[in-house]
Amino acid sequence: MADIFISYSRQDKVRVAPLVAALEAEGWSIWWDPEITPGEEFDGLISRELEAARSLVVVWTQQSVDSRWVRGEARDAADRGVLVPVRLDGAKLPIDFRAVHTTDLDGWNNDRESDAFKGLRKALEAKLGAPKKAAAAPAEVAAKPAVTICVLPFANMSGDPEQEYFSDGITEDIITDLGKISALSIVSRSLAFSFKGSKGGVSDIGRQTNASHVLIGSVRKAGARVRITAQLVNAANDAQVWGERYDRDLTAIFELQDEISKAIAAALKLTLLPAEKAAIEQRATTNLEAYKLYLIGRQLWQMDNTRNSELCVRICTRVVELDPKYAQAWATLALAQWDVFHRGESTVSGEQAAATAVALDPFLADASAAVAESHRYAGRFAEGLEYCESALRLDPDSYMCNRVAGMCLMGLRRFNEAAGHFETALAALESDFVAASFVVQCYEVNADTVRAREAARRALTRIEKVISVQPDHSRAIGFGVGLLATLGETERAREWVMRGQLLDPRNVIMLYNFSCAMVQLRDLETAFALLQDYTSRMDAGLMRWLESDSDFDPIRDDPRFAKMLTEAKQRIGVEN
Repeated sequence: MADIFISYSRQDKVRVAPLVAALEAEGWSIWWDPEITPGEEFDGLISRELEAARSLVVVWTQQSVDSRWVRGEARDAADRGVLVPVRLDGAKLPIDFRAVHTTDLDGWNNDRESDAFKGLRKALEAKLGAPKKAAAAPAEVAAKPAVTICVLPFANMSGDPEQEYFSDGITEDIITDLGKISALSIVSRSLAFSFKGSKGGVSDIGRQTNASHVLIGSVRKAGARVRITAQLVNAANDAQVWGERYDRDLTAIFELQDEISKAIAAALKLTLLPAEKAAIEQRATTNLEAYKLYLIGRQLWQMDNTRNSELCVRICTRVVELDPKYAQAWATLALAQWDVFHRGESTVSGEQAAATAVALDPFLADASAAVAESHRYAGRFAEGLEYCESALRLDPDSYMCNRVAGMCLMGLRRFNEAAGHFETALAALESDFVAASFVVQCYEVNADTVRAREAARRALTRIEKVISVQPDHSRAIGFGVGLLATLGETERAREWVMRGQLLDPRNVIMLYNFSCAMVQLRDLETAFALLQDYTSRMDAGLMRWLESDSDFDPIRDDPRFAKMLTEAKQRIGVEN
């Protein structure tokens, strides 16, 4: 039983960690969910720890105020009389907590002697009494600063741009491995990958990411051999702390990743716990052929081209044949299957593959995202959101979970919350344009014209980059038309509609996006013509999305719209 349960938004983890350290230094025992270990059912464990804790400190920020989980935990603690709230950034408190005394920590600066922290300590002592053991001296705590590492994307030195998928995969595996070492703090994948190709120096990157060290590396893959070079640099003085070059057979790639992580820990004079050593050595797969094929399939999926989805299904199907226990491959297979099924081009949905992924690894964010897609495609937005929220408590930076959570929230017409998830998603994947486009709609619903236009320009820049390489990218074209409408580029929007209809005339999702843009441009005749084609082929899930989509709010009272909906429901067999 812990003295204090910390309730917070995982997006604030870096900011909450110093508070946890300070409270532990006072002598109180703390429970917060980074302590969850693989194999534990996190919902049940959180519930047990919440009930057992002698007090609950809720950290109110704008992110946690918007979190149903945090509000629920705080309400439970308030009902039991064990709630101790604190606030950062002057966050506007939930209405039912505004009468509860809250300690503002904006000025505490990680200082246990600050008035703000003393106020929190006093409030906790009123609930718990004085800590049972002596606190470490502040100077003693300061003498052992946490090591934070930013792992930059390893450069592809193979001479083949198509091998980029392999170097990116190596980088992500090393980020995952280092994240298993409790004495290290690792800069998120999304922030680290934002420096891909950057010309900035190590000290600049360290300053921007608050990293004490930066890991730089390169990968050269040639036939059955691989060469990996890596060096760990102190961001404060640009001094190399550790460096090594590895020349190995490709079959040794998994052992090589283990070696790198352990060598970094040794160079930093960190002692790995037995559980941490075991966690580092644990691989999503040990089948080299499955690993290589999966990296290719994932790269195709991340391109987000509808035509790639069938290829991704084919590749990932082969991957899970090679390794039936490869949870990540099952999750990606499920997401790709849903995409093909949703367009009416397959009778195989992603439901079974998603269930398999969750059964193999209930802590895998993409697995939960795949299950959430099952609910979203069926119009069960609340159920889909629950799956995403559970997974995001463990992996707040997950691209797919944030993207699907945002779409579920849009289905529920909770646009402010949706925008936050979309912003997180687009930051997590530099090639994303889907979340980047949806966030524009969220700002438009709230009549935030300035932010909508800024977001539209950002998203369109990403889409133009995609189309310059893949001119037939129908999903990018479909979203791009809506962005052009937002930016008032009417003629260009119409040209893209004509182009899309010639390239992929049977793509119902693209037709849907075209009709949204035409409503925005007030070209209702074209909008209804596109909608007629769309509604004649859509399924029940698409119907539910159509019913909730704010893009069609301007024509909901039009008799033609109501007639189309009624006819489509009769064809599908959906009740009003």
